[in-house]
Amino acid sequence: MEFLGEDFEYLCKSFLTLHTEEECKNYLLDLCSMAEIVEFGRRLHVARLLHEKKNYNEIAEETSTSSATISRVNRCLRYGNDGYRHVLEEMDREQGKRE
Repeated sequence: MEFLGEDFEYLCKSFLTLHTEEECKNYLLDLCSMAEIVEFGRRLHVARLLHEKKNYNEIAEETSTSSATISRVNRCLRYGNDGYRHVLEEMDREQGKRE
């Protein structure tokens, strides 16, 4: 991802320094606006529902998200860099360990 530049690389590395959920929450609250945090959370929720094979209508109703956003997240899941998929699978694995 060299084309995104040095700041992007530094940003990615900054997330790797976080060790707890509390640290992550505090960092996101400092780094992002409330609107950005809400939108990121909503996109992850949409990705999880798509991963669970829910249809667009169910997702739109549950998340109050536009079909354009659902479609964008779906494209990322299908043709993106596997970021959503990796996070969702890791979260599923962690949830399985806790049960």
